[in-house]
Amino acid sequence: MNILLIGSGGREHALAWTLSASPLVTKLYCAPGNTGIAAIADCAAIDAMNLDGIVRFAKEKRIDFAVIGPEGPLVAGITDRLEAAGVKTFGPNMKAAILEGSKAFVKDLCAANDIPTAAYRRCGDAATAKTFAATLPLPVVIKADGLAAGKGVIIAATHEEAGDAIDAMFGGAFGDAGKEVVVEEFLDGEEASFFALTDGTHILPLASAQDHKRVFDGDKGPNTGGMGAYSPAPVLTAEVEKKVMARIVKPTVDAMRARGTPYKGVLFAGLMIKDGEPKLIEYNCRFGDPECQVLMLRLKSDLLSALMAARDGVLDTVDLRWRSEAALTVVMAANGYPGSYEKGSEIRGLAEAARVEGVEIFHAGTVAKDGRILANGGRVLNVSAVGKSVAEAQARAYEAIDRINWPGGFCRRDIGWRAVLQENSRP
Repeated sequence: MNILLIGSGGREHALAWTLSASPLVTKLYCAPGNTGIAAIADCAAIDAMNLDGIVRFAKEKRIDFAVIGPEGPLVAGITDRLEAAGVKTFGPNMKAAILEGSKAFVKDLCAANDIPTAAYRRCGDAATAKTFAATLPLPVVIKADGLAAGKGVIIAATHEEAGDAIDAMFGGAFGDAGKEVVVEEFLDGEEASFFALTDGTHILPLASAQDHKRVFDGDKGPNTGGMGAYSPAPVLTAEVEKKVMARIVKPTVDAMRARGTPYKGVLFAGLMIKDGEPKLIEYNCRFGDPECQVLMLRLKSDLLSALMAARDGVLDTVDLRWRSEAALTVVMAANGYPGSYEKGSEIRGLAEAARVEGVEIFHAGTVAKDGRILANGGRVLNVSAVGKSVAEAQARAYEAIDRINWPGGFCRRDIGWRAVLQENSRP
């Protein structure tokens, strides 16, 4: 089969790495891809948001199946466009992708279906948003309704900060994403990521994972797209996962089907868990980044078969197997991220780093030039490893990082700290 993967980040490199091992794949293409992906797939310089270009390319290369990585093209309707062109596609159509495209929609869906989440109000003007924010205890969460590249959520420590965030959003800080704002209570607890494949009716849970959103050690500093992740996540016990499926994921899938917009694809539930009780923070309509990287390292089954079954409505025929080992990934980012950062700094030592046992390095924002690897984004590398425990995977990942010579970048040094503490406390 000719397979087309859409996207250019570390998530897509991990997906390409996994898909390339499938016995069903004859030829793997990626648009636009990146330096790491180019080693295992044919990359085409087509932006992920160039829907016309992607459809033309899929027809030209006689693509049998397409896999969509990022949320932007999904919310814009790339699945609809490809399917209309006769290309079977993994990923929700535009009407279903509203689960990530509109935070206000998700909150209303939760309210209508008794799905546990934070108290909220959707607001169309700054005055309404500020009035409601003033009724909530601190901190207060302010969210741009639409897609904002993972940066449209502000946790305000004071009501003054909340007001400033509201003014910024309605003032165009996040473009059209901030035309409507959701103000909600802050949820306390431990955050985790729950993933499931669904064909619109059947649901197949995937392995658990936990992301680190804050930029600095000790979970300090501003939120980012993710500075690292590990799997499995101890907080997502079997009992908690049952609650997530019964109270959050299944009611959502059922509600989407009932409204005539069945959701097919991977459903990513961002959760807050306190005292064993999960609440929904938000939904994403694609694999997480960097959670996807650790999931792909642990997956033993053929990914492509499962994605095809989800698209075809026969997911109940699939059973996935997972490695018992833990996996961990550390994001290496350009200095200054998540604020302004420079591109073009050289990265050395990648081959030496990759020799560490159990290590895979996924490229997220790199470019090859004159035989050198240069940084070309905010999050640049995902240094990933497997191990018999999270602690072993962590040690291997940081050993690899210590072999990389990149003065223009940085990383957190405590990815996986909760799980390692728990492992060390066991008798």
